[in-house]
Amino acid sequence: MRTWSFGRPLIAIVAVAALGAGVAFAAVSKPRGHKRDPVQLTVQTNKPGRAIPSGFVGLSTEYWAIPKYAGEDPKALDPVFEQLIRNLAPGARPVLRVGGDSTDWTWWPVHGIRKPPGIRYTLTPQWMQITKALTTATNARLLLGINLEADNRRLAAGEARAMIQNLGRGSTAALEIGNEPELYGAFGWYRTKRGHQVRGRPASYDPRAFTNEFSTFAKHMPRIPLAGPSTGSPAYLDHLNQFLTAEPRVRVATVHAYPLKRCKQTTHVTAAQLLSNASSTGLAQTLAPLANTAHRHHVPLRIDEINAISCGGERGVSDTYAAALWSLDAMFALANAGVDGVNIHTPPRSINQMITFRDDHGVWSAHVAPVYYGLLMFADATPPGSRLARITAKTAPGLSTWATVDEKQTLRVVLINKSTSATRHAQIHAPARASAGIVQLLRAPGLAARNGVTLGGQSFATETTTGTLVGPSTAAAITSSKRSFTVTVPPASAALLTIPRSS
Repeated sequence: MRTWSFGRPLIAIVAVAALGAGVAFAAVSKPRGHKRDPVQLTVQTNKPGRAIPSGFVGLSTEYWAIPKYAGEDPKALDPVFEQLIRNLAPGARPVLRVGGDSTDWTWWPVHGIRKPPGIRYTLTPQWMQITKALTTATNARLLLGINLEADNRRLAAGEARAMIQNLGRGSTAALEIGNEPELYGAFGWYRTKRGHQVRGRPASYDPRAFTNEFSTFAKHMPRIPLAGPSTGSPAYLDHLNQFLTAEPRVRVATVHAYPLKRCKQTTHVTAAQLLSNASSTGLAQTLAPLANTAHRHHVPLRIDEINAISCGGERGVSDTYAAALWSLDAMFALANAGVDGVNIHTPPRSINQMITFRDDHGVWSAHVAPVYYGLLMFADATPPGSRLARITAKTAPGLSTWATVDEKQTLRVVLINKSTSATRHAQIHAPARASAGIVQLLRAPGLAARNGVTLGGQSFATETTTGTLVGPSTAAAITSSKRSFTVTVPPASAALLTIPRSS
């Protein structure tokens, strides 16, 4: 993501009625939350809604980042990275997207073709071996970016063939031709020796020109599913129907979305903006029409590049606990809107980097940023086979509520309290449920915390050498009273209530 964020105006949501599944938000005239007057939630489990697609949450990173994350020895990969990938897709095949800006700055040397001037990274047999070993170890499926900006069909075809030959068809979900083509005519692809910027395409390059070019390149690709248009531009997204109509080989519609933009030094983003409904349910509303368009063409919509703030993020927001609460809320909102999957973009050396690795003579360790904890709670709340359950509620300001039902009819209710001062108490009515459940909390010392985040009392500590949570669990048993459970959610925290079906 060079400089663009999802550019449509985001709508601040005060009331959303989820028609098929998900959550209902309602404004209230005065704050609620006293124990004597808890928020009343009724979960309807008899008609579960939309299924959460398998492997909904995955990672996205750059080509050059793979050896930095996985290690340079395909026979001794970073086991911490492997586990952190698996955590986000328990019981499912994770989706790993490799591309971003480096899609069009990377090449596989092709006989008879001189290295283009915009190339900054060269793929090697060792890179292929590392990536192959990583996908085998994690059972991942790959979305692989193919260079379009170089404007050389032989180069692109050679790169794609090398990917399939070395990584295997079974590991490749799709080939994504190009990355953010809306920027080709606006920003330099490379600089001459005299410092002059050379653009990849003329300033007149537009969605129609891109679609035509994509189709031309597609004819030279191996017979494997394609993905696109890999864009976050409103003009290009308005063209999604035409794009999918023109290119039936596209089997995954891919778009990019960042709720907030910080691409100028003079522009700043706050935690309050990130935690507003506009950044979660509002973002999801803008993407729902795109999901509908993709589904009419019988293809999934995947946001294969997303994070809280574009252009590398905002220090003091992207790298703090506020991003954890955002990611948890946003994942549910996007699933409810019809999105079929997301890939959280984590480029090294950026504020948005979600995992920072260290190799100490073959012993790997990682610092896990707070945003990962929100994704992990989402994974806990959406095991394979889960469907969104409808909630009817009179909720409180800053409180988001979501629920799922899995194949065993276990109910999971997520309460996200984005208020920094008010404790919320929720009384959850769940007919035909067991009389006991388990509650675990997502907490931190404060919204600005970079460390000290816990999930059910456990954490990855300052660094983890295993990729798994450690420490004593504080998950607590809770019993029902008259078929309802009362859950207390402290300020700036989230709660996950798990209730099995009554026997």
